Amino acid sequence: MKFWETITGSDLTRDWKAFEARAAALPADYRAAWEEITGHLFLYGDFTGRNLMPILDGALGLLEETASDGQSIHEVLGDDIPGFCAALAGGAGARSFRDRWREQLNRNVARKLGRLGG
Repeated sequence: MKFWETITGSDLTRDWKAFEARAAALPADYRAAWEEITGHLFLYGDFTGRNLMPILDGALGLLEETASDGQSIHEVLGDDIPGFCAALAGGAGARSFRDRWREQLNRNVARKLGRLGG
């Protein structure tokens, strides 16, 4: 990856367009599941979302493979798409960006209170 691509995110745009093109070839119920998966996975992304690209690629590959096998989306993902996404992101205890921001805010407040109180 080139420095300019890293700064501008042009590589992510290119990857995202490729994902969307692949997802457009899926059956309608699989496309709906893909949209729901991406919505839930973005909670676990870092600032750029670069950490999610391999996870999204794997999830889309799973959807493509199972669609070609003729399985229903319910057989593949079940009823718990948010749980499926949490498992993909690293388990049920995976930290989302909200958790990281909350921890950072708590550290900053504690540091400021420590300075005021001491």
